[in-house]
Amino acid sequence: QVHLAEFGGDLVQVGGSLRLSCAASGKFFRIIYMGWYRQTPGVAREFVARRTGVGSSNYADSVMGRFTVSFHVADNTVYLDMDNLKPEDTGVYYCQGNICNFSTGATDYWGQGTQVTVSS
Repeated sequence: QVHLAEFGGDLVQVGGSLRLSCAASGKFFRIIYMGWYRQTPGVAREFVARRTGVGSSNYADSVMGRFTVSFHVADNTVYLDMDNLKPEDTGVYYCQGNICNFSTGATDYWGQGTQVTVSS
């Protein structure tokens, strides 16, 4: 019933910038929070950043000061602005949404992932 569509993954050089976006569509009442995780082969999926409905933001220590997460209410889209990219930022980035629908309450939804590759 809820779909998350991700866009923006690309090949970027070290020190470059990239913007990821994720739009929530379908039938739902309210977005509690939306954010981003990333995963590399052989490594567990790790938290990157999150934006809550009350305006607070959380970041992993590894991206603090370099990444910015924001949310556009009008089109239910969360953005991840990544600056000063490092090779360790390479991975598949997944959009996560904690969304309240009309029948089951708040539920976690995931996008299909978008590849970010940082090369030197």
